[in-house]
Amino acid sequence: MKLLKKTALVGLLLASTSAAAQTIEGPEVNWSFSMWGNPRALSAGMEAIAEEVATQTGGNFNIEIFYGGQLSGSRENLDGLQLNAFEGAAICNFYHPGKNPAWMVFSLPFLPLGDPAVDQYVRSKMFEHPAIVADMAAWNAIPYMSGLLPQYEVLGSGDAPTELSDWEGLRVRAGGGLGDAMEALGATKQTLPAGETSTAFQRGALDAAAFPYTYAHVSFGIADEADWFTSNLAPGTSECGWVLNKTAYDSLPEQYQTLLMDLRGMGMDVEQAAYAAQDEVNLPVFKDTMEEIVYSDEQLAEFREIAGQPVWDAWIADNAEKFDSQAVFDAVWAYAEEAQAQ
Repeated sequence: MKLLKKTALVGLLLASTSAAAQTIEGPEVNWSFSMWGNPRALSAGMEAIAEEVATQTGGNFNIEIFYGGQLSGSRENLDGLQLNAFEGAAICNFYHPGKNPAWMVFSLPFLPLGDPAVDQYVRSKMFEHPAIVADMAAWNAIPYMSGLLPQYEVLGSGDAPTELSDWEGLRVRAGGGLGDAMEALGATKQTLPAGETSTAFQRGALDAAAFPYTYAHVSFGIADEADWFTSNLAPGTSECGWVLNKTAYDSLPEQYQTLLMDLRGMGMDVEQAAYAAQDEVNLPVFKDTMEEIVYSDEQLAEFREIAGQPVWDAWIADNAEKFDSQAVFDAVWAYAEEAQAQ
């Protein structure tokens, strides 16, 4: 019943905009977006925006998302934008940390992003931060819409790490500051692209993988390889969001630019509804087929002490000469406080 309600919510979000829409006049424009993997919750928001753009322009402005790396590999999407090979793309910040150093703030562990409403507010504000904008400007891109990835959890094979000491020596797919947090527990971090992770499990080259809970574990076949899953570790997340080709965006008529920007809130609402709907389906299966690891409050407090402040301090120090890393970090917390006060 809950799944049906949440699925219906996605439909209502689309219907509510379409019902009130009036056709926007303008020239014929065709855009291509680059995305790896298959259509999934992460792409649901952008798919909804593409549909609404076509509806409101009477089919004159069309956005087509190309999946499976048809246009570019997951690590090369920024390069493709710089070369004007396509008009938009999804990127994951930890696939290429050197290309988007300020964006790596989103991958720091234990940020105050667990509440979906707070998360959406903070990321929307951060997408306008000068350092975040500057990262994309270097690649002829502009930040568009956050992927709002849920908090990560870890799925793995072999013996379950029921104690924090059990992470010692495990090979864990985890990127950015989240990977640093796992290293603080003694694990070895690996930053494989999502599409290569299941194969790494099958080859015995990987013990565990951190992904947005639960949809990505299913989308990329990790759940098929795993024996256990954590359900309350919530160590952090990352930013796999959508960016636009700046040259292409600047070339749009003003009414098309306004339409794109006005639809971001709807797109993020659709994303979050899609994630919630996936959890309704996936969690019962996880519980039936895998061992669930639930850490105690004491264990979680110990993890945050080991892998929270030290990882934050190291990131700020390592990036201080590249941009105002302290200001970027502080902005996340300030926006979270704003969101909670509303």
